[in-house]
Order: sequence, then C-alpha cells, then structure tokens
Amino acid sequence: MKQSVFEIVSNKPLTDSVFQMVLQGDTTAITAPGQFVNLKLEGLYLRRPISVCDLNGDKLTIVYKAVGNGTVQMSRMQAGERLDVLTGLGNGYDLSLSGDNPVLLGGGVGVPPMYLLAKELLKQGKKVSVILGFNTKSEIFYEQEFKKLGCAVTVTTVDGSYGIKGFVTTALEAMDYSYFYTCGPEPMLKAVYKASATSGQMSFEKRMGCGFGACMGCSCKTLTGYKRICKEGPVMKKEEILWED
Repeated sequence: MKQSVFEIVSNKPLTDSVFQMVLQGDTTAITAPGQFVNLKLEGLYLRRPISVCDLNGDKLTIVYKAVGNGTVQMSRMQAGERLDVLTGLGNGYDLSLSGDNPVLLGGGVGVPPMYLLAKELLKQGKKVSVILGFNTKSEIFYEQEFKKLGCAVTVTTVDGSYGIKGFVTTALEAMDYSYFYTCGPEPMLKAVYKASATSGQMSFEKRMGCGFGACMGCSCKTLTGYKRICKEGPVMKKEEILWED
C-alpha cells in the first residue's frame, strides 16, 4: 500500500451516472488487475474504494457510478484538482490459471476491472472473450474499448434493448471457455457461480471502513475461515466461496 497525491487529468461522463476519471501520480504499488484504490474526499470521513480500470505508466483510470455523496462529489471535480489516494490495495486476479481462452464477465460497475485484466491476458497471447451485462441500452459503457483491445465482446441487457436479452449467464451458457473471471453485484456472482462450467475467480463489492484490513468491517466467511474483502480479497477463487442464504 502506498499513499500519494494524484492530479486529475480528466473526468468525463460515460453515461448519465457513470464517469471515467484519469489520475496522474505514483502508480508503482499497483501490481495486478483487480486491485483497488481508496480516495480521500474533502469533508467526508471514510475514503471511497474504487477498482482500477486501466494503468498506463503514471496514469491511472477509474470508472465509477455517482450514487452517493462521495461519488457525486467526485463527478463534479475538474482537471487539475488533486486527490489523496491509497494505491496497491487488495489482492488481484491470478492470471496463471486462465488457460488459453478465458471469459471475463462484468456487470454494471463490475465492468471496469475487467478492462485491465483483458489487456494483461491479451499480452500473454490468450484468446479473451468478454461478456458485459447491463439493465438497459442507456447504461452501456466500454463495449467499444474492449473491442479495440481485440476481445470478442458480447453485451446483454435485462430488458433486451441491446444485445442479448437476459443476464451475463444467458450468454455464458453458449460459450466454450477455459476459465472465468468476474466482477459485479453479489446476485450476479452467485448466478455465475452456479452457471459456470469451470473454475474461476470472483471480485466482490462490499462496503469498507479502512480499506486495508485494520478494521475487519468487510469480513466474509469462506471455506478456510473469515477473510477480509479489502485485504485477502476482493478477488476470491470459486472453490473457497460460501454463499449465505
């Protein structure tokens, strides 16, 4: 973990409520796709954890949804403003288990960490398929960005207004893949767990206090005991997850 001051390079809307922010600063603590950063915002006690979407040298891209006081405040920030950022938080995805043709599934704001993961897998010569899940057409973002990387992209919408009607699992059923990686809301992760034909890794979203394992506020039960989403997670292997009813 490293604490640094980053400067905002750009901050723009991707949809009515989803924004992309590019920050410039010391990114050396970020070592794997799936890690997150924790942002200190003026007037708010707790930092805001946001997954890493992309990394290019000293430039860090995050994509977030403006839904609460913190993220709404972020959406109003301008280029040139500075943020106190904790980087290198959490354990990311293990790429060594991917096999030759992994599939990446992102639901809503679970899409962003899939982008850096796709880039790294493609660098290894993997054939990467991506399934992006949204409620409706107006919420879709990053479809073209994944295509530009060279991924085979499938989009699903719950209401059928674009792509395949249904959920990410609807598209997954027709695919041949060696391994899966996913991030999204817990109901989606649970559905992927049940529908997947292979092993895989899941990144969990959970409210956090400190973001680096001190407060134990984001603990969850696994087959090997309690683990902290912010420290031992947010990425966990399919085989270690215990679902609560």
